[in-house]
Amino acid sequence: MTDPRPELPDHLSVDPRSPHHVAAVFEHDIGIRFNGKERSDVEEYCISEGWIKVPAGKTLDRKGRPLTIKLKGAVEAFYR
Repeated sequence: MTDPRPELPDHLSVDPRSPHHVAAVFEHDIGIRFNGKERSDVEEYCISEGWIKVPAGKTLDRKGRPLTIKLKGAVEAFYR
């Protein structure tokens, strides 16, 4: 039986303005495991380069979007 969900990309962003945003993936519930722990606050990830971007507290940039920091480590994306 084939899985109707699209394959998870190597690089994915939740920001619709990003070239790495894939709307079809967000129609399903996805999870990110970083260094063995599941994270729910990931804004962007890259599996091959081994990093995620997460919000830096409640700090916003000048356009009102959350300021993010890049964390390096083992990244795994999966469907729940």
